[in-house]
Amino acid sequence: MPFTAAEIARHVEGEVVGDPATPLAGFAPAAQAQAGDLTFAENQEYFALACQSAASAVLVDQRFTTANKVLIRVANARIAFARVLPLFFPDPVFAPGIHPTAVVAPTAQVDPTAHIGPHCVVGDRVRLGAGVVLEGGDHLGTDAQLGEATHLFPNVTVYPRSRIGARVRIHAGTVIGADGYGYVLDEGRHRKVPQLGHVLIGDDVELGANVTVDRGALGPTVIGRGTKIDNLVHIAHNVMIGEDCLIVAQVGIAGSTKVGNNVTMAGQVGVAGHLKIGHGVSLAAQSGVMNDIPDGAKWFGTPARPEREMKRIYVAEARLPELLKRLAALENQLAALKTPGGPARD
Repeated sequence: MPFTAAEIARHVEGEVVGDPATPLAGFAPAAQAQAGDLTFAENQEYFALACQSAASAVLVDQRFTTANKVLIRVANARIAFARVLPLFFPDPVFAPGIHPTAVVAPTAQVDPTAHIGPHCVVGDRVRLGAGVVLEGGDHLGTDAQLGEATHLFPNVTVYPRSRIGARVRIHAGTVIGADGYGYVLDEGRHRKVPQLGHVLIGDDVELGANVTVDRGALGPTVIGRGTKIDNLVHIAHNVMIGEDCLIVAQVGIAGSTKVGNNVTMAGQVGVAGHLKIGHGVSLAAQSGVMNDIPDGAKWFGTPARPEREMKRIYVAEARLPELLKRLAALENQLAALKTPGGPARD
């Protein structure tokens, strides 16, 4: 469906510089844009490419100006980009109903607007809210709950008693509520500690593909409202993650750790168990966290340390080859002084 430049500008709270009636039927990067497309630029390099492209209009922030393109000026081009894309590429619509190959327990409570796709299994006393989508091959255990407009992509497994909020998106292959990794050494053998808890996921959370969130040993594992978790992340039993966190690919958080609100963990961060990570903490990629971290801190490295301290350590490490050479030279001089017939001393 085409939009005018003026309609796009209203949607992103921007202004049009040029013809507001310019029709825009698609969105594309500058290199692939055709006439009738909208593109965007957030720096000078991208803006130069956009101006040379066939695109009919460019989404930009207030810095840029040109006479040969219609501009839609906004306060932040990247935020506007995120708002515009759903207009041109809306999510598919899933019709209400239950596929004939799905297995739905008679005691399940399924809102009539929910969509249950092929080969899904919905267990006893499961509750599905309005507009829930189970795409296909999803398995929901006994007493699981999904809030309104929550969307499970194919082959998601939700173990019994898991509670998932509204507008949650869970991508393919993710497992919610599997056993936590709990064992105790008993007479030389590893005895399993029964995992009797469950998982609580707040509203507006997104989990990537092949994420695993273990249920608590006793009590819940919690993921707070608005948190976004990338692919291949492992959340262990009884972990509590706050609101609006960003947790990037291959992060692992060990059991019973508490993570505050607005925390960012870059790729491959590892966090030991029973720690407290404060609000607003930022952890750089491949950090190995072994200690509690206070609010607002930026840490990195393995073992992770405060940013300023770790930078000093890296600078010192870079000097080690030179220092070792100097040390060897000093040792040789000292050995010569101790050797009979060596250099005379004053």
